[in-house]
Amino acid sequence: MNETKTLAEFAASISFDDLPPETVEKAKHCILDFVANVYGSLQIGAVQKIIAYIRTLNGPPTATVLGAGFATGLHQAAFLNGTAGEALEAQDGLRFGGNHPGVAVIPAALALAEQLNLDGKRLLEAVVIGYEVAGRIAASIHPQHTLSGFLPTGTCGAFGAAAAAAKLLGYNADLMLNSLGNAGYLAPLSMAEHLMGGFTAKIVQGGQAADAGLLAAGLAGAEVTGAPYVLEGSHLNGGFTQITTGNTRNLGVITTGLGESFSINDIYFKPYTACRHTHGSAQASLALVAEESFACEDIESINVKTYMIAGIAVGKGVDENSSFVGAQFSIPYVVAACLLDGDMGPAQFRRKRLADPKILALANKVNVQPDAELSEMYPAFTASRVEIKLRGGQTIKRQIDTPKGDPRDPMTFEDLRAKLLRFAPPEKRDRANGIAAATLDLDACDDLKTLIQMI
Repeated sequence: MNETKTLAEFAASISFDDLPPETVEKAKHCILDFVANVYGSLQIGAVQKIIAYIRTLNGPPTATVLGAGFATGLHQAAFLNGTAGEALEAQDGLRFGGNHPGVAVIPAALALAEQLNLDGKRLLEAVVIGYEVAGRIAASIHPQHTLSGFLPTGTCGAFGAAAAAAKLLGYNADLMLNSLGNAGYLAPLSMAEHLMGGFTAKIVQGGQAADAGLLAAGLAGAEVTGAPYVLEGSHLNGGFTQITTGNTRNLGVITTGLGESFSINDIYFKPYTACRHTHGSAQASLALVAEESFACEDIESINVKTYMIAGIAVGKGVDENSSFVGAQFSIPYVVAACLLDGDMGPAQFRRKRLADPKILALANKVNVQPDAELSEMYPAFTASRVEIKLRGGQTIKRQIDTPKGDPRDPMTFEDLRAKLLRFAPPEKRDRANGIAAATLDLDACDDLKTLIQMI
């Protein structure tokens, strides 16, 4: 036991100089990817309305709302930036934990580092630690946590954001431990029901976790104490991993190999604006469009074979009233959009496209089937196979075992720069190369405001 204490001691003791060069490089890539996702999400109507609402609260201008042209209070800026990082559903993720740590850790760290006038090295250090904490906790309870009805991006993200904030505040091991204890008490419920139902409240989970993490660390500094065994729990069965999995957990994952490898190194990036469980199907569909000669009008049916978790999470269809969240979590919609548009980006989730009869008709031809063989491959592989039956009896098919963006088939820095350019609204595209260069040089940056103002 004592997993919480061991993790807190490690998080407090590690410094930038202890980080391997490839880990620092990955942190820079995560920050660049986060900015790309914020830019893409700013084009979503729901995000614009949330920003407008929070702006009416008139928070003190101490932290920047990225890409929105104004600053507000620390917590409000972190909430909005986390929401924008999450909403497009192109955020980074950890296959072993089923979570997306960046949308909680980066907005919390960036807002606090800006307020404290810290440099790029301190930001990178905090981001790596935040990912480490969020990733290890999520991995210890995956997939039972999600199957129990929770979304680990929000729940585990609060711990990661708290650790990042505590690191930036220079906390010792005791204060780091209290930050994690407080985070367990303040972590959002982050109900999977909202995602599964396509409700747009889902998009705030990153911002909610970032806000909770900042509050947890701030309260620790104010001598508010949290359970020092918040993760593993006690005989009362009230620990975070106990409550949210029914005691089905692997606590050893939280501490095994600390300092030998870093969770952030296992992060994948998304080339497509939809749930990662749809990406094998999306990539297979786009490959068929590129490699085969057929017309969508000639498609009789589409069978998608995938692993069990994907079938549960994203196997459902859509209709003309579905929200963009519902479509992001629908293999039938994603496959139809890829086949018709040859793309899966921000444009595919605008209201007019979501309600297009042509795309809905093709989505209705998609049948999603969990496959025993592909399920056996999970989580080592997130494999999906798309089989298209054409008029005349011809069937064309393509299987993707490891979708693009996985560390085994990575998106490079140039890929991420291109993603930023692709997602940026027209008026911000001329900033993309400068933002990418500044992010790559973060460890030499003495003033984060230079990058923040550029965004």
